[in-house]
Amino acid sequence: MRVFRKIVIMTIILSVCLMAFAGCSKSEVKTPGGNQSTDQPTDHSEGNPTDGGIIKEGTIEKDGNVILKQLAFVYQGNTIALSDIADDQKIESMLGKADEVKTHTYSPDDGLNMDQLDGRTEKQYRYPGLVIKTLDIAENNEPLIFQIEITDSNYPTVRNIKVGDTFEKLQEAYPEGNLTGGELTDEEDDFRYEPVNYVDVMTFQIKNKKVESIRIYTMID
Repeated sequence: MRVFRKIVIMTIILSVCLMAFAGCSKSEVKTPGGNQSTDQPTDHSEGNPTDGGIIKEGTIEKDGNVILKQLAFVYQGNTIALSDIADDQKIESMLGKADEVKTHTYSPDDGLNMDQLDGRTEKQYRYPGLVIKTLDIAENNEPLIFQIEITDSNYPTVRNIKVGDTFEKLQEAYPEGNLTGGELTDEEDDFRYEPVNYVDVMTFQIKNKKVESIRIYTMID
């Protein structure tokens, strides 16, 4: 009888120890995801700022001149864009030798009232139906293109709109643009395209419902 009691007691003690050991093992199991690596790649596929190749206002930063490539024209396979760094050699390599090059360094007594540009040098490169203006406002005083004026059909925009095209074709190519007067007339109108902000702009002058000229520019305060 005593032996039987000892066996029962030993069995109970052994069961209790096994239960305690099992409980300890469970408490050591880590919560799923509690120690996940933070080095997982982030999915940036949502919120794609482009739609059918059109860059919408306020969606992309200007890093790498991505946005400003929309404010550009094409000539013989070269894309010349607003804010491109362009010295004499680069412009000549893309467009050939200019008919005329003018240089002006701004100063307080030049009568132009452009005090914010004092000491800066502007260059104008004139071609038939095209004027490109640069200003040394980049790092290390490198010249940036800050204005492009087009009056000839040889220089289409990156969306293939050129002088002489109809207003309907212009509106199809630049659906984000707006007539500054709000409504097309039989006289002169301006159609304004701003892909990002109110500083970098492309304006199409409309006359007799056709593109008369194209102006691409940065507003300088």
